[in-house]
Amino acid sequence: MSDLEITFLGTGAAIPSKKRNHIGIVLKYKGDLFLLDCGENIQRQFLYTKLSPMKIKAIFISHLHGDHILGLPGVIQSLSFMGRKKELKIFGPKGVEEIVEKSLTFGYCTIDFDVVVREIKENKPITIYEEEDFKFIAYPTEHGIPSYSYIFKEIKKPKLDIEKAKELGVKIGPDLKKIKEGKPVKSVYGDIVYPEQVLLPPKDGLCVAYSGDTKPLKDFALYLKDLKCSTLIHEATFDDSQKEMAEETFHSTIGGAYEVFKLSNAKNLILTHISARYDKDEYFKLYEDNVKKYDKEIIISEDLKSYKVRA
Repeated sequence: MSDLEITFLGTGAAIPSKKRNHIGIVLKYKGDLFLLDCGENIQRQFLYTKLSPMKIKAIFISHLHGDHILGLPGVIQSLSFMGRKKELKIFGPKGVEEIVEKSLTFGYCTIDFDVVVREIKENKPITIYEEEDFKFIAYPTEHGIPSYSYIFKEIKKPKLDIEKAKELGVKIGPDLKKIKEGKPVKSVYGDIVYPEQVLLPPKDGLCVAYSGDTKPLKDFALYLKDLKCSTLIHEATFDDSQKEMAEETFHSTIGGAYEVFKLSNAKNLILTHISARYDKDEYFKLYEDNVKKYDKEIIISEDLKSYKVRA
Protein backbone atom coordinates (compact mmCIF):
# COMPACT_ATOMS: atom_id res chain seq x y z
CA MET A 1 0.00 0.00 0.00
CA SER A 2 1.46 3.33 -1.04
CA ASP A 3 1.34 6.17 1.41
CA LEU A 4 1.97 9.86 1.47
CA GLU A 5 3.53 11.67 4.41
CA ILE A 6 2.92 15.35 5.17
CA THR A 7 5.49 17.19 7.31
CA PHE A 8 4.98 20.77 8.40
CA LEU A 9 8.29 22.62 8.49
CA GLY A 10 6.53 25.89 9.20
CA THR A 11 2.95 26.78 10.04
CA GLY A 12 3.00 30.54 10.71
CA ALA A 13 1.69 33.49 8.76
CA ALA A 14 3.38 36.77 7.79
CA ILE A 15 5.57 37.16 10.88
CA PRO A 16 7.31 34.09 12.36
CA SER A 17 6.86 33.49 16.07
CA LYS A 18 8.66 31.49 18.76
CA LYS A 19 6.44 28.48 18.04
CA ARG A 20 5.78 28.87 14.33
CA ASN A 21 8.23 29.23 11.47
CA HIS A 22 7.27 30.75 8.14
CA ILE A 23 5.22 28.39 6.02
CA GLY A 24 6.69 25.31 4.37
CA ILE A 25 5.08 21.89 3.88
CA VAL A 26 6.75 18.71 2.61
CA LEU A 27 4.89 15.93 0.82
CA LYS A 28 6.91 12.69 0.81
CA TYR A 29 5.85 10.14 -1.79
CA LYS A 30 7.85 7.01 -2.65
CA GLY A 31 11.04 8.58 -1.31
CA ASP A 32 10.77 11.86 -3.21
CA LEU A 33 10.03 15.18 -1.51
CA PHE A 34 7.83 17.97 -2.83
CA LEU A 35 7.99 21.31 -1.01
CA LEU A 36 4.90 23.50 -0.86
CA ASP A 37 6.04 27.09 -0.26
CA CYS A 38 9.44 28.00 1.10
CA GLY A 39 9.40 30.59 3.85
CA GLU A 40 12.40 31.96 5.71
CA ASN A 41 14.46 29.40 7.67
CA ILE A 42 12.96 26.35 5.93
CA GLN A 43 16.42 24.92 5.26
CA ARG A 44 17.13 24.88 9.01
CA GLN A 45 13.77 23.31 9.83
CA PHE A 46 14.83 20.29 7.78
CA LEU A 47 17.55 19.63 10.38
CA TYR A 48 14.92 18.79 12.99
CA THR A 49 13.39 16.07 10.81
CA LYS A 50 14.55 12.83 9.21
CA LEU A 51 13.97 14.38 5.78
CA SER A 52 16.86 15.33 3.51
CA PRO A 53 16.49 18.48 1.39
CA MET A 54 18.61 16.68 -1.22
CA LYS A 55 15.50 14.58 -1.92
CA ILE A 56 13.44 17.63 -2.95
CA LYS A 57 12.29 17.01 -6.50
CA ALA A 58 10.16 20.12 -6.97
CA ILE A 59 9.11 23.27 -5.10
CA PHE A 60 5.64 24.78 -5.52
CA ILE A 61 5.25 28.45 -4.59
CA SER A 62 1.67 29.56 -3.98
CA HIS A 63 2.33 33.30 -4.31
CA LEU A 64 5.11 35.85 -3.98
CA HIS A 65 4.58 37.29 -0.51
CA GLY A 66 7.80 37.16 1.50
CA ASP A 67 6.70 34.58 4.06
CA HIS A 68 6.28 32.07 1.21
CA ILE A 69 9.50 32.73 -0.76
CA LEU A 70 12.22 34.11 1.53
CA GLY A 71 13.65 30.64 2.13
CA LEU A 72 14.39 29.99 -1.55
CA PRO A 73 17.93 31.50 -1.68
CA GLY A 74 19.00 29.55 1.37
CA VAL A 75 17.58 26.22 0.19
CA ILE A 76 19.01 26.55 -3.33
CA GLN A 77 22.48 27.63 -2.18
CA SER A 78 22.63 24.99 0.57
CA LEU A 79 21.73 22.26 -1.91
CA SER A 80 24.69 23.36 -4.01
CA PHE A 81 27.01 23.28 -0.97
CA MET A 82 25.73 19.76 -0.26
CA GLY A 83 26.80 18.65 -3.73
CA ARG A 84 23.51 18.44 -5.56
CA LYS A 85 23.79 17.72 -9.28
CA LYS A 86 20.20 16.69 -9.94
CA GLU A 87 17.79 19.14 -11.57
CA LEU A 88 15.38 21.06 -9.34
CA LYS A 89 11.97 22.13 -10.62
CA ILE A 90 10.24 25.22 -9.25
CA PHE A 91 6.65 26.24 -10.02
CA GLY A 92 4.81 29.42 -9.14
CA PRO A 93 2.80 32.37 -10.44
CA LYS A 94 4.10 35.03 -12.79
CA GLY A 95 7.19 36.65 -11.28
CA VAL A 96 8.60 33.51 -9.67
CA GLU A 97 11.21 33.19 -12.43
CA GLU A 98 12.71 36.56 -11.49
CA ILE A 99 12.71 35.58 -7.79
CA VAL A 100 14.59 32.37 -8.60
CA GLU A 101 17.09 34.17 -10.83
CA LYS A 102 17.87 36.52 -7.95
CA SER A 103 18.19 33.55 -5.61
CA LEU A 104 20.77 31.99 -7.95
CA THR A 105 22.93 35.12 -7.91
CA PHE A 106 22.26 36.43 -4.40
CA GLY A 107 25.67 37.16 -2.87
CA TYR A 108 28.73 35.23 -4.06
CA CYS A 109 27.65 31.69 -4.80
CA THR A 110 27.98 28.92 -7.35
CA ILE A 111 25.03 26.70 -8.23
CA ASP A 112 26.15 23.42 -9.78
CA PHE A 113 22.76 22.02 -10.75
CA ASP A 114 20.01 23.05 -13.14
CA VAL A 115 17.02 24.93 -11.77
CA VAL A 116 14.05 24.75 -14.13
CA VAL A 117 11.28 27.28 -13.48
CA ARG A 118 7.75 27.24 -14.80
CA GLU A 119 5.54 30.26 -14.32
CA ILE A 120 1.83 29.49 -14.09
CA LYS A 121 -0.35 32.07 -15.81
CA GLU A 122 -3.58 30.19 -16.42
CA ASN A 123 -6.75 31.32 -14.67
CA LYS A 124 -8.16 27.82 -14.47
CA PRO A 125 -7.15 24.46 -12.94
CA ILE A 126 -4.22 23.00 -14.83
CA THR A 127 -1.91 20.01 -14.46
CA ILE A 128 1.57 21.49 -14.15
CA TYR A 129 3.66 18.44 -13.27
CA GLU A 130 3.01 14.79 -14.02
CA GLU A 131 4.78 11.47 -13.64
CA GLU A 132 3.55 7.96 -14.29
CA ASP A 133 1.83 7.53 -10.93
CA PHE A 134 0.91 11.06 -9.81
CA LYS A 135 0.36 14.63 -10.88
CA PHE A 136 0.22 18.13 -9.39
CA ILE A 137 -2.64 20.47 -10.29
CA ALA A 138 -2.52 24.24 -9.80
CA TYR A 139 -5.82 25.91 -8.93
CA PRO A 140 -6.13 29.74 -9.06
CA THR A 141 -7.14 31.31 -5.76
CA GLU A 142 -8.05 34.78 -4.44
CA HIS A 143 -5.39 36.57 -2.42
CA GLY A 144 -5.20 40.01 -4.00
CA ILE A 145 -2.17 39.01 -6.09
CA PRO A 146 -1.64 36.05 -8.46
CA SER A 147 -1.85 32.95 -6.28
CA TYR A 148 -2.49 29.21 -6.58
CA SER A 149 -3.41 26.24 -4.48
CA TYR A 150 -1.75 22.92 -5.27
CA ILE A 151 -3.30 19.48 -5.42
CA PHE A 152 -1.37 16.20 -5.36
CA LYS A 153 -3.32 13.44 -7.10
CA GLU A 154 -2.13 9.85 -7.32
CA ILE A 155 -2.84 8.11 -10.63
CA LYS A 156 -4.10 4.58 -10.26
CA LYS A 157 -4.11 2.28 -13.28
CA PRO A 158 -6.96 -0.13 -14.05
CA LYS A 159 -6.40 -3.71 -12.86
CA LEU A 160 -6.67 -6.68 -15.19
CA ASP A 161 -9.50 -9.16 -14.67
CA ILE A 162 -7.33 -12.17 -15.46
CA GLU A 163 -10.20 -14.68 -15.43
CA LYS A 164 -12.22 -12.59 -17.88
CA ALA A 165 -9.16 -12.22 -20.11
CA LYS A 166 -8.65 -16.00 -20.19
CA GLU A 167 -12.34 -16.54 -20.88
CA LEU A 168 -12.14 -14.22 -23.91
CA GLY A 169 -9.06 -16.02 -25.22
CA VAL A 170 -6.31 -13.51 -24.47
CA LYS A 171 -2.99 -15.34 -24.76
CA ILE A 172 -0.87 -15.52 -21.61
CA GLY A 173 2.35 -13.55 -22.11
CA PRO A 174 2.99 -10.35 -24.09
CA ASP A 175 -0.69 -9.93 -25.02
CA LEU A 176 -1.67 -9.62 -21.35
CA LYS A 177 0.86 -6.83 -20.94
CA LYS A 178 -0.42 -5.06 -24.07
CA ILE A 179 -4.05 -5.12 -23.00
CA LYS A 180 -3.06 -3.88 -19.52
CA GLU A 181 -1.42 -0.93 -21.27
CA GLY A 182 -4.70 -0.16 -23.03
CA LYS A 183 -4.00 -1.82 -26.40
CA PRO A 184 -6.45 -4.24 -28.09
CA VAL A 185 -5.15 -7.73 -28.86
CA LYS A 186 -6.17 -10.67 -31.03
CA SER A 187 -7.57 -13.63 -29.07
CA VAL A 188 -6.90 -17.32 -29.67
CA TYR A 189 -10.38 -17.41 -31.29
CA GLY A 190 -9.34 -14.89 -33.92
CA ASP A 191 -11.43 -11.93 -32.74
CA ILE A 192 -10.29 -8.67 -31.14
CA VAL A 193 -10.39 -8.19 -27.36
CA TYR A 194 -10.54 -4.56 -26.23
CA PRO A 195 -9.08 -3.24 -22.94
CA GLU A 196 -12.45 -2.11 -21.60
CA GLN A 197 -13.65 -5.73 -21.77
CA VAL A 198 -11.07 -6.98 -19.27
CA LEU A 199 -9.89 -3.99 -17.23
CA LEU A 200 -11.48 -3.21 -13.88
CA PRO A 201 -12.05 0.46 -12.92
CA PRO A 202 -9.06 1.90 -11.03
CA LYS A 203 -9.33 2.58 -7.30
CA ASP A 204 -9.24 6.15 -6.04
CA GLY A 205 -5.68 7.28 -5.47
CA LEU A 206 -4.27 9.46 -2.73
CA CYS A 207 -5.22 13.12 -3.00
CA VAL A 208 -4.02 16.03 -0.87
CA ALA A 209 -4.82 19.71 -1.48
CA TYR A 210 -3.01 22.75 -0.09
CA SER A 211 -4.96 26.01 -0.28
CA GLY A 212 -2.07 28.47 -0.16
CA ASP A 213 -3.25 31.90 1.06
CA THR A 214 -6.76 32.64 -0.09
CA LYS A 215 -10.31 33.65 0.70
CA PRO A 216 -12.59 30.61 1.09
CA LEU A 217 -13.64 29.46 -2.39
CA LYS A 218 -16.77 27.39 -3.04
CA ASP A 219 -15.61 26.45 -6.56
CA PHE A 220 -12.34 25.14 -5.15
CA ALA A 221 -14.26 22.97 -2.68
CA LEU A 222 -16.46 21.50 -5.42
CA TYR A 223 -13.41 20.83 -7.58
CA LEU A 224 -11.84 18.86 -4.74
CA LYS A 225 -15.10 16.95 -4.31
CA ASP A 226 -14.95 15.86 -7.95
CA LEU A 227 -11.35 14.71 -7.44
CA LYS A 228 -12.39 12.77 -4.32
CA CYS A 229 -9.67 14.55 -2.38
CA SER A 230 -9.31 13.03 1.09
CA THR A 231 -7.07 15.56 2.88
CA LEU A 232 -7.33 19.33 2.78
CA ILE A 233 -4.61 21.57 4.19
CA HIS A 234 -6.26 24.97 4.40
CA GLU A 235 -5.03 28.30 5.65
CA ALA A 236 -6.90 29.66 8.66
CA THR A 237 -4.91 32.76 9.46
CA PHE A 238 -7.57 34.18 11.79
CA ASP A 239 -10.14 32.99 14.31
CA ASP A 240 -13.81 33.65 13.57
CA SER A 241 -13.91 36.95 15.47
CA GLN A 242 -11.55 38.39 12.83
CA LYS A 243 -13.76 37.71 9.81
CA GLU A 244 -13.64 41.34 8.63
CA MET A 245 -9.84 41.37 8.83
CA ALA A 246 -9.71 38.09 6.90
CA GLU A 247 -11.87 39.51 4.12
CA GLU A 248 -9.79 42.69 3.89
CA THR A 249 -6.53 40.75 3.60
CA PHE A 250 -7.85 37.94 1.36
CA HIS A 251 -7.38 35.29 4.03
CA SER A 252 -9.57 32.68 5.68
CA THR A 253 -10.94 32.24 9.16
CA ILE A 254 -11.35 28.85 10.83
CA GLY A 255 -15.03 28.88 9.86
CA GLY A 256 -14.23 29.75 6.26
CA ALA A 257 -11.76 26.90 6.01
CA TYR A 258 -14.32 24.55 7.55
CA GLU A 259 -16.95 25.53 4.99
CA VAL A 260 -14.54 24.64 2.16
CA PHE A 261 -13.75 21.35 3.92
CA LYS A 262 -17.40 20.35 4.32
CA LEU A 263 -18.27 21.24 0.72
CA SER A 264 -15.26 19.30 -0.56
CA ASN A 265 -16.39 16.12 1.20
CA ALA A 266 -12.78 15.54 2.28
CA LYS A 267 -12.10 13.28 5.26
CA ASN A 268 -9.43 15.34 7.00
CA LEU A 269 -8.88 19.05 7.54
CA ILE A 270 -5.53 20.44 8.70
CA LEU A 271 -5.43 24.15 9.49
CA THR A 272 -2.22 26.10 8.89
CA HIS A 273 -0.76 29.60 8.26
CA ILE A 274 -1.73 30.79 11.72
CA SER A 275 -1.24 34.44 12.66
CA ALA A 276 1.53 35.28 15.15
CA ARG A 277 -1.14 36.98 17.29
CA TYR A 278 -2.03 33.46 18.52
CA ASP A 279 1.50 32.64 19.66
CA LYS A 280 0.77 33.34 23.32
CA ASP A 281 -1.07 30.60 25.21
CA GLU A 282 -4.12 32.70 26.10
CA TYR A 283 -4.64 33.72 22.48
CA PHE A 284 -4.05 30.24 21.14
CA LYS A 285 -6.73 28.91 23.50
CA LEU A 286 -9.15 31.29 21.78
CA TYR A 287 -8.09 29.76 18.47
CA GLU A 288 -8.53 26.20 19.81
CA ASP A 289 -11.97 27.04 21.23
CA ASN A 290 -13.02 28.28 17.77
CA VAL A 291 -11.93 24.96 16.27
CA LYS A 292 -13.89 22.91 18.82
CA LYS A 293 -17.11 24.57 17.65
CA TYR A 294 -16.85 22.76 14.34
CA ASP A 295 -15.34 19.30 14.54
CA LYS A 296 -13.09 17.59 17.06
CA GLU A 297 -11.29 15.86 14.18
CA ILE A 298 -9.88 19.11 12.77
CA ILE A 299 -6.10 19.21 13.16
CA ILE A 300 -4.25 22.44 13.96
CA SER A 301 -0.86 22.05 12.32
CA GLU A 302 2.29 22.37 14.37
CA ASP A 303 5.87 22.89 13.25
CA LEU A 304 7.77 19.62 12.66
CA LYS A 305 4.69 17.40 13.02
CA SER A 306 4.09 14.69 10.40
CA TYR A 307 0.91 13.00 9.25
CA LYS A 308 0.37 9.88 7.14
CA VAL A 309 -2.20 9.87 4.35
CA ARG A 310 -3.28 6.45 3.12
CA ALA A 311 -5.58 5.39 0.32
